[in-house]
Amino acid sequence: MSQSQEVLQEVVIKFAGDSGDGMQLTGSQFTTNSALLGLDLATFPDFPAEIRAPIGTLPGVSGFQLRFSSDRIYTPGDICDVLVAMNAAALKVNLSGLKKGGKIIVNVDGFDAKNLRLANYAEGVNPLEDNSLDGFEVIKMDVTKMTREALKDFTMGTKEKDRAKNMFVLGFLYWMYNRDMDNTITFLKEKFSKRPDILDSNIKVLQAGYNYADTTETFTSRYSVEKAKMLPGVYRSIMGNQALALGLIAASEKSGLNLFLGSYPITPASDILHELSKHKSFGIKTFQAEDEIAAITSAIGASYGGSLGVTTTSGPGMALKAEAMGLAVMLELPLVICDIQRGGPSTGLPTKTEQSDLLQAYYGRNGECPMPVIATSTPSDCFDVAFEAVKLAVQHMTPVILLSDGYIANGAEPWRFPQAEDLKNIEVRFKTTLNSNEEKYMPYSRDEKLARPWVVPGTAGFEHRIGGLEKQNITGNISYDPENHQTMVKIRQEKVDRISKYIPLQTIDSGPTKGKVLVIGWGSTYGAIKSACLALQEKGHAVAHAHIRYIRPFPENLGEIISNYDHVLIPEINNGQLIKIIRDIYLVDAKGYNKIMGVPITKAELIQEIEKILQS
Repeated sequence: MSQSQEVLQEVVIKFAGDSGDGMQLTGSQFTTNSALLGLDLATFPDFPAEIRAPIGTLPGVSGFQLRFSSDRIYTPGDICDVLVAMNAAALKVNLSGLKKGGKIIVNVDGFDAKNLRLANYAEGVNPLEDNSLDGFEVIKMDVTKMTREALKDFTMGTKEKDRAKNMFVLGFLYWMYNRDMDNTITFLKEKFSKRPDILDSNIKVLQAGYNYADTTETFTSRYSVEKAKMLPGVYRSIMGNQALALGLIAASEKSGLNLFLGSYPITPASDILHELSKHKSFGIKTFQAEDEIAAITSAIGASYGGSLGVTTTSGPGMALKAEAMGLAVMLELPLVICDIQRGGPSTGLPTKTEQSDLLQAYYGRNGECPMPVIATSTPSDCFDVAFEAVKLAVQHMTPVILLSDGYIANGAEPWRFPQAEDLKNIEVRFKTTLNSNEEKYMPYSRDEKLARPWVVPGTAGFEHRIGGLEKQNITGNISYDPENHQTMVKIRQEKVDRISKYIPLQTIDSGPTKGKVLVIGWGSTYGAIKSACLALQEKGHAVAHAHIRYIRPFPENLGEIISNYDHVLIPEINNGQLIKIIRDIYLVDAKGYNKIMGVPITKAELIQEIEKILQS
């Protein structure tokens, strides 16, 4: 059988099926395989909100989108080249995201009368038979039947055998894209080392899918994507929550502080707790508290005791932590609060992404309660931002809010990770002696950063009172004096504002330093904005992109940068939050582009929006 070999620049694949079909595992294994080949990649896992949605229904569809390329890429792709649909619901939910002429790989067993009915197709309608897919290349396979056939000699139940059908699809795709299966076989051996029956069945089906593609004359085209042109170095594939956890560990090591995580499980932040709990060898303590309030107050207690206190949550948990965050501001202790945002309000869309907690982070506490706010922009950026959050917290003696979101947390990309010697030490000073001009310890005396001293309890002669009541300036005694309260409010605000002198100036990510349009972004809009701006710059348009990491306070030169452009556009996955702050501080007539659908903004829609401004 003759086979054609075609070299592609990039491919976007969407794996879709029921939660029990293993699409996340299939996607992550293909991602790892792609990373080992040196391809640039970006992923977008798309989980159903229900833990156990009815099998075969539209709400139960689980998806995993992967884009891999020989060029640098910044998003998982606006539209797919290949859709793997394990049942009728998966096809119906994802067909609109497939390009015309794209490939659809379907498991025909998932298109029986029951599955069609569950997917809300009209009686007697089957998209595999009614010519509605004529504009696509449809590859029909009875994956379920062939999986059972491959395992006919295994003494397993039918349900157990069917759990391996995702391996059949993975093996088929490994053949189609000229891959070997070694990394997945190694993964299976590690995962199922104590379950030889499960291990052998998965490997058997993986090989069966590969062999089916290799021996069936229908499939004569194979594809490959060449290695990406990236900076030399050692890379690994990293997900956002993993990178954030590693950044916290690195900061713990470089500051010499023991890390304590007080956390309550909540989607999509729980993976940080899981990851940190694996690293007790670094002196890390993880505490799964009974609720969000106990989680943050335990972390405050750890900071009071001289450790690095961290708590992780998502939007609903942030709301519950608000009172204790005010306590940390009043105590002026270092604390890192990681908010991995999701769709809201209330329980909202637990597994869908959103940037809707910015105003909560900025203002969402009682009283005048300022806190620094910084935001991650990509999965690998989570490492650097976590490291920076710790540095700000301990050197300015303040709680710091770190904003990420579900898109960043669960997405993956190649990461050229730093070496330990490349990371600067984080200077930490515990007060143990009095200065020559001090007669006794003053808990709220301050340095040039307006940071108060950090004293470990039990240090002789340095006893002091803590609590949520207002403190007298310098002494730290309880004070109800009106003028003192105003003084302390102003000092706490000035301490946060003064951080702008210790953070990098804002830079332009791409584009001219003066021009027609400046697109300002924060968080996970980074990839879409960068891709859209680069595309328009190639056409000669004076469009620039600035992405903000430090949101409170802003870098000192941000206002100057904004003044160099005729128009400002701020895309956000919310109803307009950063834009309110930018308008308030810089009095600029910024325009917003807002998408609140639980999915990322795409490159194409941003290009269209920027072009409207260019034509105005």
